[in-house]
Amino acid sequence: MSKPRVLIIDALNMYFRAYIVDPSLSTNGQPIGGVKGFLKILQKLVRETKPDQIVIAWDGEGGSQKRKSVNKGYKEGRKPIRLNRDIRNMSENEEIENKIWQQTRLVEYLNQMPISQTMLPAVEADDVIAYVSRLPSLKGWQKVIISSDKDFFQLCDDETVVFRPIQKKVVNTNRLLEEFSIHPTNMALARAIAGDKSDNLPGIRGVGLGTIKKRFPFFADAEFCTVDKLIGFCEDSESDLKVYQQIIEGRAVIEENYKLMQLYSPSISPQGKTQVRFAIEEAEQLFNKTKVQSMMIDDGFGSGDWSSLFQTMRRIVVDNKS
Repeated sequence: MSKPRVLIIDALNMYFRAYIVDPSLSTNGQPIGGVKGFLKILQKLVRETKPDQIVIAWDGEGGSQKRKSVNKGYKEGRKPIRLNRDIRNMSENEEIENKIWQQTRLVEYLNQMPISQTMLPAVEADDVIAYVSRLPSLKGWQKVIISSDKDFFQLCDDETVVFRPIQKKVVNTNRLLEEFSIHPTNMALARAIAGDKSDNLPGIRGVGLGTIKKRFPFFADAEFCTVDKLIGFCEDSESDLKVYQQIIEGRAVIEENYKLMQLYSPSISPQGKTQVRFAIEEAEQLFNKTKVQSMMIDDGFGSGDWSSLFQTMRRIVVDNKS
């Protein structure tokens, strides 16, 4: 008998992808591609994966305040997400207003479906996704994390994989070992060394995952490698390679990056964890197809073929009642 499957979706990652590339306009001429594109991607995902449950995690307002208290520059300097259009007929402020409106509208759509949505104030979706992937109630389920974010590689295990939609690539423990010779339990430390430009986290200069694969073979072990063990290895090495001295001198950078990148211990309060568990384990799973179709007509894309999305939503409702 196959395992039940849950899709755990990094909502903003998928929404921004749709918002940027889908040129659809609503009945009043405003961009609606973020909503329509997200639902199209969702339909394709459920058709291909046939999930028994869907969890959608949104970033809380302001992002992770805990991480920003550790490093004020965390995620600073990111360019604002803008429409990918040759001809722009909206100002930057109008685009921002539309982007927020579309996100709010999308939440309204998903509220009409048997989908568990979570959003905790000052908490990143990454932490929620990490927490959900380890929930005791989902033990024995196959967890499929939907995101292009490499941070989720560290969550791969016997039951958890990451699907990267843009790359059309499924990442699991074996693939990480084959490609990087890094076990998921050591992926956070490896990325703490390498840094992450997208989050404004410089690492040890010139030391990427390729160097780690070559110089630190124990990263392939399932046993957690600590910073102490890493530094000790470098100090005991008889090689005069520059990388070992760089690691020793960069210890503080590595330790801080690790605090910011690791998802093994999600940064969520006990109250937040209770909210997440309720949304996934207790909230009633309903599907208001009539309301969804009415909203689609109002927004100018009701004529599309949404049959496989609707069929999946109905099946999830029925399965939850049985």
